[in-house]
Amino acid sequence: MGNKVATREAYGKALAELANENENAVVLDADLSKSTKTANFKTVAPERFFNMGIAEANMMGVAAGLSTCGKIPFVSTFAMFAAGRAFEQIRNSICYPNLNVKICATHAGLTVGEDGASHQAIEDISLMRSIPNMIVINPADDVETEAAIKAIANVKGPCYVRLGRMAVATVNDEKKYKFEIGKGVTLSEGTDVTIIATGIMVEAALEAKDILAKEGIRAKVINIHTIKPIDKELIIRAAKETKAIVTAEEHSIIGGLGSAVSEVISEEFPVPVLKLGVNDVFGESGKPGELLKAYGLTSADIVVKVKKAIEMK
Repeated sequence: MGNKVATREAYGKALAELANENENAVVLDADLSKSTKTANFKTVAPERFFNMGIAEANMMGVAAGLSTCGKIPFVSTFAMFAAGRAFEQIRNSICYPNLNVKICATHAGLTVGEDGASHQAIEDISLMRSIPNMIVINPADDVETEAAIKAIANVKGPCYVRLGRMAVATVNDEKKYKFEIGKGVTLSEGTDVTIIATGIMVEAALEAKDILAKEGIRAKVINIHTIKPIDKELIIRAAKETKAIVTAEEHSIIGGLGSAVSEVISEEFPVPVLKLGVNDVFGESGKPGELLKAYGLTSADIVVKVKKAIEMK
């Protein structure tokens, strides 16, 4: 695994490149451009950057309008304010008419850190994947983020991309990596159990795989970057091969990756599925690493879940 880069940083870099590549790309931000890194786009194309102020609901409506004029709006604020505060506008003004708006929300999950529960979006995947027409993407690292942003620019329809504040290790090889919406990535083969992870938990899943290997347990590791549409074929195949699954996400265990995987497995090929995530509680203030440990979102916690899942086979 390579250098650590926050996915929001990679988003800013990709936006700046997109400014030169696509003249229809426009960016709207809710007065947080330095934090969301959309300021990078403003530097390149200031005439296509709009600071909408602290008015997220209105920002979504304006983005919807711009999309009807052939523009490709990339809309950014913190995940709590995008998915939470502007839910109605995303549902009714963007997804209902199936408009070409890209909502790229930063500062998702517990690793917002010291900002605490009011800013820690641990429900956003659940909210966004419940809306018809919405594509939901949660990149694992900088390489995947840049590829995802370029990909959604070329796909018609609403997209929600979940981005983080904390720097994370690069788990994908930039030269070999291929991003495809709706397709998971198998990072490690194994026959004893499957660890399906998303976002920053992909790094922890790979670390857990190495710990388990020392104990003779061979874990398949799958990165599901697209929560919706989810890669059913890959998940079912993994269930058949390993007969046990552990999911890992920096999100509530209700309605996120674990729920999405469970929905597929329960209908197609029932095997034990254990979910690792935030257990129906709010977050609290603290350093990102301390919070991940306090809420059981580490490689060691994945190892414990894996052993329990194997016992249930």
